Amino acid sequence: MNQILAPAFTIDPKVLSLAAKVKLLLFDVDGVLTDGRLVIGDDGQEYKAFNSLDGHGIKMLQRNGVAAGIITGRTSEVVKHRVKDLDIKYVHQGCKEKLPVYRQLIAELKLTPEQTAYVGDDVVDLPIMLQVGLAIAVQSAHPLAKKYAHWVTPSSGGYGAAREACEMILYAQGTYHAEMQKYLSDHGGRATG
Repeated sequence: MNQILAPAFTIDPKVLSLAAKVKLLLFDVDGVLTDGRLVIGDDGQEYKAFNSLDGHGIKMLQRNGVAAGIITGRTSEVVKHRVKDLDIKYVHQGCKEKLPVYRQLIAELKLTPEQTAYVGDDVVDLPIMLQVGLAIAVQSAHPLAKKYAHWVTPSSGGYGAAREACEMILYAQGTYHAEMQKYLSDHGGRATG
């Protein structure tokens, strides 16, 4: 008999109820999709390290009907490359104020705040976190971001936290089991992260 697959972490039923409504998951970059460190070369080129687990989580989420997006304060060429690789359509870099960008985006997509989630790590993320239906902070987040989050990921930013957010939403929407089962069946699946 097949056992129902579930994420390896526990989630409060109230959080699952919020996650079940999500149609758009937005991420900050530095400290969420990366560990927050900025590596800048002598030539001024900025480098970031992304986690492949996070990338695969974003692809699985999009494959199951939840859109992904980025709203970040910094502007980086490496982010352009990463979002292209992951086919993330909604990308807003260089946002000194993130909330107006969020409001404009959900208006364009005809979504309500309850249909959106945001993963942040710092106080600059709070204006959006206080508006979305599901506010998520990474384990390494600033204490205020954690205080006002509906859920805090078990992992830190850059170390699988985005993957955990994706898996939690997949689980809440009833698609996690089927998605994971693909990799356990005879035909398997392709790694895409």
